[in-house]
Amino acid sequence: MMKNKSYIGVSLVILVFGIIFIPKIIERIKDGSVIQGDRIDGVSNHRSKSANTGLVKIGPEPAFSLTNQDNKTITKKDYAGKVHVVEFFFSTCPSICPKMNQNMLVIEKEFLGNPNFGIISITINPDTDTPQILKDHAEALGVASSNWNFLTGKQDYIYDLANKGFNLYAGQNSNVSGGFEHSGYFALVDKEGNIRSRKDKNGNPIIYYNGLEKEDVKAIIKDIKKLLNE
Repeated sequence: MMKNKSYIGVSLVILVFGIIFIPKIIERIKDGSVIQGDRIDGVSNHRSKSANTGLVKIGPEPAFSLTNQDNKTITKKDYAGKVHVVEFFFSTCPSICPKMNQNMLVIEKEFLGNPNFGIISITINPDTDTPQILKDHAEALGVASSNWNFLTGKQDYIYDLANKGFNLYAGQNSNVSGGFEHSGYFALVDKEGNIRSRKDKNGNPIIYYNGLEKEDVKAIIKDIKKLLNE
């Protein structure tokens, strides 16, 4: 008898649940929001907000320790919490560097005064580009940002950093004008030290931005703004 009463009680609970909650579940299915409970909504919205930049994480920025134009040691930690752009160049470059420098100045001007943005220019000809030479070079360019560092160090270290760390080619070549050759691309790094990029029209990461192309400069400026707001 008691067993029958238990079955009846369970049946009543199931009946009440069906009357009260099943219509609501059906309504949520119709709205396409059956999995969007209040707590799930909160997580979902947070993820959407984080992902809406559309920028892919390529990998971590390599660690480095180099000397800037003021003869101070600069490391990756000095850019922690800052969105920044990295390039490899040399001050006596007769080919692509002047255009890269001018395009980097456009980027600097866009974010001048923003303490959360910076630029790193690393020479691939450190025997010539001493801190004083780099300081003179920065002044000649008209660099205004205190967060734009021109860095030098040992050549082998810099080449490893370029070729193995960033995967941006740098090397010596006596057959080319200036005696050195290097990538004309800019690396974009977020506040957490991740190299980031947008996708191309086919949905593939571009990985780096062409420092010689105006369209890529416009693109990197837009993407810097996105990362500053993350």
